[in-house]
Amino acid sequence: MPFLQLKQLSYRHPNQHSGLQAINLALQKGEFHCLLGRSGCGKSTLLKLAAGLLKPQSGHVLLENQLITHPAQQIGFVFQNPTLLEWLTVWDNVLLPATLQGKPTPTQQQQAQQLLHELDIADLTSRYPTQLSGGQQSRVAIARALLLQPPLLLMDEPFAALDALTREQLQDSLLSMCAQHQSTVLFVTHDISEALYLAHRLSVLEQGQIYHQQAIALPQPRTDALRSQPQFIELANSLRGLIKELI
Repeated sequence: MPFLQLKQLSYRHPNQHSGLQAINLALQKGEFHCLLGRSGCGKSTLLKLAAGLLKPQSGHVLLENQLITHPAQQIGFVFQNPTLLEWLTVWDNVLLPATLQGKPTPTQQQQAQQLLHELDIADLTSRYPTQLSGGQQSRVAIARALLLQPPLLLMDEPFAALDALTREQLQDSLLSMCAQHQSTVLFVTHDISEALYLAHRLSVLEQGQIYHQQAIALPQPRTDALRSQPQFIELANSLRGLIKELI
C-alpha cells in the first residue's frame, strides 16, 4: 500500500483554460519524490491539493489510506517564501505549530533545539526574521515544518530564491534530516539538477499532466562530488532534452 496516493486528481482555477487532469501519483514511505516542470505547469497547485489546501474537483488524496480533505497535523508544508512571522524570534517561529495547540511541551522544546542544531542555526534563536539571511530564514522554515515530526513533508520550491552555494548546502541538510527522521517528501522544483540530486524518483509535469516518471539510480547518500560526475551530467542532459520535447 503506497504511503501517499494522488488518485485521478483534477483541478482548474477559475478563468483558467486548462488545469490538472486526472493526476495519478503514489509515494512509498520514506521516498523523496520531486515534481519537476516549467513555471505554470501546475506543480504548486498539485502540492496544495496533496496538502488539503485546495479541494480537488475530481479524484482524491489518500495518506496512509486515509482521505485528506483539509490540512492535517501529519503533513508539514514549506512554501517558496519562508513566511516567518516578523514579530516573533527564531525560537518562537520554530515553536509556532506547537504554540497554536497550546503551550509547547518540554519534549517539543527539546525537538526544536535539536532541529536548530542540525540546521546550524542554534545560535540565532533570539534573532528576528529581518535579522536573518535568506538561507537562514529557509532553515527556520524547515525546522518549523519538522517540529511536530510530520510523516509527510511537502515543499514548494523552498530554495528557488537562494544563491547556488546556499541552495546546495541546504539540499544536503535537508537530505540528512529527512533520512534521520524517515520523512516522506514531495518536493516541487523547476531545477533539473536539484531534482536529480534530491530525488529517489521524479515526475515531469507539463500542461497539467504527468508526462514522465523515472527512478534516479544515483549513489546514496548523495555528496557534493556527485554533481560533477559523468553519470549525473548525462542524466541531467537526458532529462533536459525530454523536457524540451514537451515544449
